[in-house]
Order: sequence, then structure tokens, then C-alpha cells
Amino acid sequence: MQSSGVFNKFGSRLAGTVNLENAIDFMLDKLKEYGLDNVHGEEVNISRWERGNESATLLAPRVQKLAMLGLGDSIATAPGGIVAEAIVVNSFEELDSVNKSVPGKIVVFNEDWVSYGETVKYRDYSAASAAFYGAVATLIRSVTPFSLNTPHTGWQDYNDSVPRIPTACITPEDAHMLRRMYDRGDKLIINITMGARHLPNSISRNTVAELKGVIDPDKVVLVSGHLDSWDVGTGAMDDGGGAFISWGALALLRKLNFKSRRTIRSVLWTAEEIGLVGAFAYAERHRGENQNFNLLMESDEGTFNPLGIEFGGSDQAACVIQEILKLLHPINATSLSRSDNIGSDIMVWAKEGIPRASLLNENEKYFWYHHSDADTMDVEDSENLDKCLAVWTTVAYVVADLSIDIPRK
Repeated sequence: MQSSGVFNKFGSRLAGTVNLENAIDFMLDKLKEYGLDNVHGEEVNISRWERGNESATLLAPRVQKLAMLGLGDSIATAPGGIVAEAIVVNSFEELDSVNKSVPGKIVVFNEDWVSYGETVKYRDYSAASAAFYGAVATLIRSVTPFSLNTPHTGWQDYNDSVPRIPTACITPEDAHMLRRMYDRGDKLIINITMGARHLPNSISRNTVAELKGVIDPDKVVLVSGHLDSWDVGTGAMDDGGGAFISWGALALLRKLNFKSRRTIRSVLWTAEEIGLVGAFAYAERHRGENQNFNLLMESDEGTFNPLGIEFGGSDQAACVIQEILKLLHPINATSLSRSDNIGSDIMVWAKEGIPRASLLNENEKYFWYHHSDADTMDVEDSENLDKCLAVWTTVAYVVADLSIDIPRK
């Protein structure tokens, strides 16, 4: 599997790390080897966060190590850690109802999984919400529908109007256990130690390559995925697979000597996981190109068995994409799903009216592995990855070679 060379070689690729920059250098060399056009990196100024050594231990009513991962941008504890009584809540509403019990305590959030879009607010805002009432730290049930005692990390958002407190995720199993203990009336004492550090900003790069159009080279179909990952697992699924099909599409078209009217551009974003930093920088630098973007494509929700395309755009544009997808009948990837919430990085252009597309695939298990040590090459299936590449290449090429531009809203 072509993608394994990058992810086995460099492992996890958190923004600001040597691993990520080495992976970018590797990709720039590889894209040049493929004979692609205009291969280059575009510099991006990024913040840097490092998790350091960390642990969580239940001390009472019995001693048990709690599997945990600090959440992105969390502050550290003091060197000896925090030892405090804990309370457990299942929702922000329950936190509000017991707010007088919060000062000086660790708040454990044991929220239900509904969907990622609904449940991720607990990862994002629990620290700020609990700090408002005087909590000293938070532990949040990992945002996942399934667990084998695997914590799942991710970015979280402080609120400058309240103190910053250490915050981490724990496994669903441990969150449930703590809730059962708490409901029995047991006094929970937990020790949290976190050595997170904020380091000086550094320069990373978006990785860019093109197949230059032969008739309208200024008009662009952009295919993309992000090359950075979290610092656990190897980021093979999030978003190694998406990055692979986004450079692989151009490499395949070059090998087949296919030429299109418009330019097909691959962008492998940097620093997606810490807030779409690479995409925002790219959008600002290329603001003058917005009128020339024919279609923005991003794969960042898995490369499992492909079903077709999720699309955001006008009805006319959707009809065009649906016709293109008929070409993929041999691999049963002809489905078109409509949504205004397309992609992560390409959401930066959501208000520009540019048609956007993401890979529709059988990703029901995506959040089993997401942002965890389980995100390794074993998640990827080579046959499915090849079929995803076929979808990505077909849609990008046909749109780039149409006699008309994709209609906008």
C-alpha cells in the first residue's frame, strides 16, 4: 500500500513536530518523482502544543489507573499534579444544577454519545464550563460510540473570561464506572498529572502539486486531505487515507497521461487538527483565486468502502455530479448525498458559494479509531483505498475536463 511508506516511516504528525515536517519533505520529494507540476510548500505560521508525561489515577474509593489523554491546548498541572475530590455529571444541564458543589473539585463528564457533531461539544467546552463554577480540572468521556478502554484526544476551547484548568479525556468504560461509584455515594478522589507545554510558534507548510490544465489553466479543481495528525496512533485513517487519494489522483492521471482543460491541484493541509490553520492561511493567500475554483474536494472522514460523493452546491451542480457518478457503477459508488456541511478544511470557503465535495464512504466505524492509539495502518484496507482513489480521480478529472464550469448557487 503506497500510503504506508509515509505513515510507517514517520508515525504521528502533530503540528509543530519534526515528524510532520519530515513527512512534508518526503511528500514534496515524492510528488516531484511523480512528475507533477508546480510542486512546492507554502509556509504557515502555527502554534505548538506538546502533551508531555501525563497520568490519571483513582485513589478512592479504591486505587485504579485511568487511561487518559490530555486534550489539545490544555495547560499543565503543577509538577506534583492535582489531587481532588471529583463529581460526575452527564450533561451541561446537570453541571448547572449542581454548581454549588463544583468549587475545588474535578468534574468528570459522562455524556451520552449521540453523534460526533452533537457530542463533541463536551470535549470542546467542558473545561471552560466547569471552570466557570470553580472546578480545578475536568475529565471528559471520550467522544466515541465504541471503546476497548481507548481514550480519544482532540482540540478543546478555553474561554478567556474564566481561568484555564487542566483537561483530559478518559475512556467510556472509566467514565461509566466513576458514575456508578458516584451514584452509590462513594467519595471519589482522583490524582491528575499533566506535563503539557506551549512552545514558541514555528513554520509549517501546506503541500501543493498540480496537473496544469491545457485550455483553462487558471481554473482549478482542488483535491485535498490533511497531512498532520494527532500525536497518538499513526494518523493513517485521520487523515492519511484522505491525503493519499488526494495526491494519488494526480499521480495516477500523470501515469495515464490524461490531460484536462482545467488545472487539478492537490493540497495536503497542515495543522488541521489544531484549528484548520493551514486552510485559513491558504484561503487568505489565494483569496484572488476564489472565482476560479470550480470545485473544492476534501476527504477527511475515512477511506472505507466508497459509496459516492457528499456534495454541497446548487441543484444544477448536483445534477452534473450525479451524472459523473454513473461512471462508477462498476464499483457501486454512484450515491450522491446533499449537505451544506461539507468537509473540515474546505468549510473555510463555505460562504463563498464554491461547490464542495467530500468522499461518501461506509465510515460507521470511523469514530471507533478517531484521535486514538488505534488509528494505525490496520484500519486501512488496500482494496477499499484503491476504490476510493478511483472515485476521487474520476470526479476530479471529469469536472476538470468538462466543457462548462460547475454552476454555482
